[in-house]
Amino acid sequence: MERMEKKWVKKLLVTNGIVLVLVGVPLVYAVDAPAGFDNLTNGFTSQAQFDLDRAVYEAREEADEGLGPVYNAQACAECHQNPVTGATSQITELRVARFDSFFGIYTDRPGGSLINDRAIDAAIQERVAGADNVTTFRTSLNTLGDGFVEAIPDSEFTRIRNAQPTGMKGTIINVPVGEAPGVTRIARFGWKNQHASLLSFSADAYLNEMGITSPLQPTENTSNGASVAAFDAVPDPEEAATGTNPFGPDVEFFARFMRATKVPPRDTVAAATSDAIAGASLFTSIGCVNCHSNSITTAPAGTSFNGGKFIVDANLGNKVIRPYSDFMLHDVGTGDGIIQNGGAGTRTKMRTPPLWGMRTRSRLSHDGVDLTRNNAILFHAGEANPVINNYINLSVTQQNQLIAFLNSL
Repeated sequence: MERMEKKWVKKLLVTNGIVLVLVGVPLVYAVDAPAGFDNLTNGFTSQAQFDLDRAVYEAREEADEGLGPVYNAQACAECHQNPVTGATSQITELRVARFDSFFGIYTDRPGGSLINDRAIDAAIQERVAGADNVTTFRTSLNTLGDGFVEAIPDSEFTRIRNAQPTGMKGTIINVPVGEAPGVTRIARFGWKNQHASLLSFSADAYLNEMGITSPLQPTENTSNGASVAAFDAVPDPEEAATGTNPFGPDVEFFARFMRATKVPPRDTVAAATSDAIAGASLFTSIGCVNCHSNSITTAPAGTSFNGGKFIVDANLGNKVIRPYSDFMLHDVGTGDGIIQNGGAGTRTKMRTPPLWGMRTRSRLSHDGVDLTRNNAILFHAGEANPVINNYINLSVTQQNQLIAFLNSL
């Protein structure tokens, strides 16, 4: 039987403190979102449409289709494919910046923080300069279940933050919704919370990872700040609008595919062990759950988001997801030193990484340098200090139980 959580949606008629009648329709229940590493739709689209969109997500781009001139990958699936299309991987991207620690002055490098690792011509290969004293890698993020994340109402973020202890409250930032000019929404996608919408996220990745421009991102990237126009034979935007796809067909197909994916599933066998059950309890009792939230409910079906460009349907609405993340920015000693959407105060902050699908990851933390769960936990500091002190004070058996729980996710 599906796990259910009550969500009250109607008022109770009360007289003299006595409930007389429930006004309106029966109670609405929120049920767990469908989960699986099975390449099956969550119902947002038909299976046939899901398979077609997945094929586009997996398709390799070539230079005559607009690839590059500077880029990182030839397909979305190059970075999101473990164990199925749309999930995470070991692939990283390179970010750099310049920071004068004495004066506290941050400077973007020419061309922005992203260093593309590949180019269609050796003459425009990007490289790190001597002045780039802030360098970091970022691992690819899981995109499975992101349709449910997009369907989280802003009120859920404020609810979670208000419940967090003083000194551990997440940073919420609002970002523009690219497909709806003038509209902003609470960010939730990307290591720095660059986006709130999957259309905006898709267009950003198409440009920055594959070098393909679209109506939402029509300007080509540079090579270390220098124009690449001489090497770009395809007119911009390379992913042109059509009558049925005003933001570009591929961009819309990518977003539709992600909206139709299931959330990463638990390993039900591992989760049922006594160690994992004990570890789940410890995860809550020592405070990990303060930021790695284990229950978030999506908006009701019919809710309009992103300036009306995204309507939550019954397959995404009133669903409980268990991402083990609050999708907010925190300073836990693992910041990458890069400023993007959130201003100077976010230089040392990163989005809380969702832990669903944790068992599929061999490289941990935002840069992939931590290879064991224990090291990744101990690397936390800053806002996480009280929790990490609790972890350190656990017995070795209890620490192993908590890790057994993580390995069941």
